[in-house]
Parts: sequence; C-alpha cells; structure tokens
Amino acid sequence: MEDDRISYHDSVRTVYRRIKEDGMTNVWDRYEAQGLGGNPDKRCTFCQEGIRCDLCSNGPCRANAAKDKRGVCGITADGMAMRMMLLRNVMGASTYHYHTAQTVKTLRATAKGETPFEIREEGKLRTFAGRLGIDTSGDVKDVALRLCDFVEDDFDREYGQPSRIVELLAPEERQKLWKELGIFPGGIHTEMMRATSSCLTNVDGNYVSLALKAMKLGIAMGYQSQIVNEYCQDMIYGIPRPHNMRVDLGVLDPDYVNVLPNGHEPFLGFAMVQLAREQEWQDKAKEVGAKGLRVIANIETGQEMIQRWKMDDVFYGFTGNWIMQEAVLASGCVDVFVSDMNCSMPIDPLYAEKYKFKLIPVSDLISFEGVTERLNYIPQKAREQAGKLLRMGIDNFKERRVAVVPVTGLPVREAVVGFSTESILDALGGKLDPLLDAVKDGTLRGIAGMVSCTTLRDYGHDSHTVDVVRELIRRDVLVLSMGCGNGAVQVAGLCSPEAKELAGPGLKSVCEALGVPPVLSYGTCTDTGRLADLLAAVSDGLGGVPLTDLPVVATAPEYMEQKATIDAVFTLALGLYTHVNPVPTVTGAPSLVKLLTQDCKDVTGGLLNVEIDTVKAVDSMMEHIESRRHRLGI
Repeated sequence: MEDDRISYHDSVRTVYRRIKEDGMTNVWDRYEAQGLGGNPDKRCTFCQEGIRCDLCSNGPCRANAAKDKRGVCGITADGMAMRMMLLRNVMGASTYHYHTAQTVKTLRATAKGETPFEIREEGKLRTFAGRLGIDTSGDVKDVALRLCDFVEDDFDREYGQPSRIVELLAPEERQKLWKELGIFPGGIHTEMMRATSSCLTNVDGNYVSLALKAMKLGIAMGYQSQIVNEYCQDMIYGIPRPHNMRVDLGVLDPDYVNVLPNGHEPFLGFAMVQLAREQEWQDKAKEVGAKGLRVIANIETGQEMIQRWKMDDVFYGFTGNWIMQEAVLASGCVDVFVSDMNCSMPIDPLYAEKYKFKLIPVSDLISFEGVTERLNYIPQKAREQAGKLLRMGIDNFKERRVAVVPVTGLPVREAVVGFSTESILDALGGKLDPLLDAVKDGTLRGIAGMVSCTTLRDYGHDSHTVDVVRELIRRDVLVLSMGCGNGAVQVAGLCSPEAKELAGPGLKSVCEALGVPPVLSYGTCTDTGRLADLLAAVSDGLGGVPLTDLPVVATAPEYMEQKATIDAVFTLALGLYTHVNPVPTVTGAPSLVKLLTQDCKDVTGGLLNVEIDTVKAVDSMMEHIESRRHRLGI
C-alpha cells in the first residue's frame, strides 16, 4: 500500500516498514488481500449490500429486491439486511454491557473494601444515586451498595416493565415518543434476549419491526450500559478533568520495562499504575538493568485511563487506537501486553513470539491460539494480579532487550484530554450559559459528537476521521471526540491548544476565551451515553428544546465494529442527525435504506447520512446544523 493508504500518522508508517522488512503478516496487507480485481475495497457484491444469509442449513441464500428474489424461508432483501444489522447490534450491546457488569462488580467490591481502589468521587456517587431516586443518606459505601443493587435489578427488569433508569434519565419528550412507538425498553438482559430470538429463522422477517427492536435495544444500552458504566467508573477512578497527556508511538522507550494494558476495561490498568508508582517496583525494574517501570495506555482501556489520571514518569503516555496495534507490538519496546475484553487481535501471538513480549489475557472473553497463560480479572485480587503482571514485565525485559532491535526516534506530542460534562461546566464557570450563548449568537455554529472507530475501508488509518474533524472545526463547529477516533485526533494534534489555528474565527475565539482546544477529548465509545446526558442538559439550558431541534450532529467517519452499529441506532432513537462512513452493508435493501436515510426523520426525528467524501459529508452536516438554527430562530 502507498503511505497515505496505510495511516495518517508518520509513526505508524515508519513501523509498518519495519514490519514489512521482518516479513510479518499485518493488517494492511491482509486488508489488501481481501479485495477483488486489484481493488482492496471491492468485495462480494451480495455481502457488501447485506443481502446474504447463512443462518440456517438451507443457505447461504442471496436476495435481490429488484427481482423479488428471497431467501429460501421467504425473507426479503430488506428483512435479510436488517436482521443481520440487529444481530450486530446485539453483539455490540452485549459487549458494552459485559463491561458495565464488570464495573458494577468492581464498585460493589470497592464499597466493601475488597479492592485496592477507593470511591474517589463521593459527590458524583451521591448525585447520580439521587437522580435515580436512591436513598443517599448515610455512609458513602452504603450508598454505593444501594446503587449497585438498584442498577442490577433494573438490568433484569422483565419485558413490559419499563426501565427505571431510562425513566429517570432520558428527556421527557423522548420518553413520550418511545412509548408511542412501542420502543421504551425494559431491562437490557431481556431486550438482548428478545432481539436475538427475533433473528431466528422464521421468527421476524419484517425489516420495520426489526429496526424498531434495534432502537429499543439501543436505548436500553445507552442508558443502562453506557451511562451507568462511565458514571460508576468516575466514582472509583475520578471524573475526567482536563490535563496534558503524551501521545503517539514515541511514548515507548526500549530502555524501560513497558507494560501495556489494552482493550476497553481499565481496572487492572489502574491497579498496575498504583503499584508501579511505588518505589519498590521501580527498584525491581532497575535491578534487571532497566531505567524504570512504565505503564503505557493503549486503545480504549488507555482512553479510560488517560481521561482520568495525569501522566508522570510511570503512567507515561498513550500510544493510539486499534489499527496501530501491530505497529505498537513491532516497536520492540513491549514487555507485557495485557488483553482485556475487547480490541486484541487474533494475530497477536505471532507478534509476541517475534518481538519477545508476554501476551496475557485478563478476561475470560479473550483467547488466543497457542496462548495458555491467563489471569482473569477478579476485583478482590486486583492488586495481586497487577503485581504478577508487573513482575512478568520485569522478568521479560532482559530477553526482549537482547533479542529485539527497537524502533527509536518515533514522534511524541502532548494532547489535552479529560473533558466531561462536569469539567466542561467547570470551564464555563459552573453553567452552560457561555457555551449556549456562543451557539445562540453564531460564534459557534453547532456541536458535533464524533464517535468513531477506525477502519481501512476507503482511506488510510485515521485519515478520514482527521479530515472530517478538521473540516468541522474550520467551519466553527465544536467537536467532542470519543472512541478510537479520539485516539486519531489526539495523535494528529487536534486536541492540542495550537489546533485553534485550524479553527474558524468563531471557534478560535471560544478556544482563546476558555483556554480549550477546538476538539474536546471526551472519552471512549462508551461515552456515547455521557454525550446523550450532556445533550439533555443542553436541551434544558435552552428552555426544553427537543433534541431533534438542537444544532447538533453525530459523526462516525470510520466506524468499524458491532459496538459502533448499536451506537448509531441509539443516536437515531435520540433523534440526532447521524453521519457514517463507510457505506453500511444494507445497500441491497432499498426499503430499509429509505427508512434509515429518509423516513426515520418522521419516526424519531433522527436521520442517517452515508457519505464517503469529506467535504460533501461536512456540507450535509452543516446544512442540518443551519436548518436547526433557523428553526430555533438563532
């Protein structure tokens, strides 16, 4: 592949050349090999259009809406495509909720004094518990246990019994609409079961019904999984607040023992940082010839960590997002790669053998061929497990340092990270008024929530994300960045104060007045729920303006996996204009495409826009923003 098709980042392109010289299989070459006719982006037409199904033994079946060619069971192209989309939604929702269940389990154990953690944010705990109608009197640990009991009961709420979490957190106008549409959810466990059961052969082949079930599941996921997860993590590890963080592959120094927590769950990552900051552990690293011991944040686990805790010489920095993974591992600087419940690649064992690091799964969800050693996270044993992982890194250092020539001289920069609803309010003096006033008077045209993965489809790694965000800030749109796309803009320099020079005059003036970058690093993909809660506050601040009338858009310039599909469905249920790229696998389903891209605005107020061209995508977002400004008379 050409350089610009590999990655936006010089660091990744540099290590890619090393990977090629070493003859290692890699994500770029594997992507290219999947293409047809010399075009890496061209695949089987039926698969690309979402009109192929192999769920039963009569298949694989192919559909054709123009000819009314159906699956053997009689399902239409529209039903086939939406059924597969709903199944992807179930996978995304269940993975989000797995994380949430682990977080609640950790909060419960912490409240009982059984973990190395503590409840750092008593105010956040009492405020959130109060919003849920939980008794907030008494000791903070008792309040935490009541909160855990409440949310776990709600997760298990039966079908037909409305979720109390959604009733207490979602905007009233949304709740009314969702009830009218029959998509107000019960407990998320029930919603996942019913959505999955609906996808069985000969159960629900109606694309409209399946789409509504997807939205129902998305609402349950957004409030019960994402908001509960992030707010409970805030209680234990701290509310994100702005601070500088080193980013890019230059944070990896081969002369240190480098332990990298990777995935989406930060529990053992934080436990390792706490332990590694003790002088005893630094001395142990120096005894084997290292300059010291470092914990390096990686992918979404890394985002969870860097948003909350400040950097020092132990918690040193953040590498990047998931497509950078092989470049991280091939740097020759890694001693232990700690793999939790998401975003560890099946190819990692080959890299561990070649570049001499330990690959340790710490979740029972994760398994690698040929890797038998694991250390599944147990909250009550977090300190002990963290110690074992650090010890592995120290024991690995000598062999790695002798056997592997590292890649050095890679770039490193600093980004401002750690924005949250609370920290944004702090920056605004405790109220949203300064931000809302800037929107009202046109200094800011609007706000974009960039919730994205990263993919090689159509563009190089992170290239389209960076281009779309640059174009949005140039047009005076404030961007809140989440997910792997957040890593993209951090490493690209858009979360740095200097990036104000790339912003339009209005946004630049806001950046200068508030001392913030034009792109606010807002967290992980899990923070979509946090964003929904912020938008509800914006709606209230504007006098109860419906979410559909806000000059706000959501964009996923490089969505990739199943969690992204449920995020998109959730934003549609919220009534948001939602831009996605690449083209989803539904184009062979014309009625479904029409439902998502046209008719949805008359159902929930949301609208899906699919556009692969940067300028055209932002043009459409700006058209929506300006139409909402006109509707509000601002």
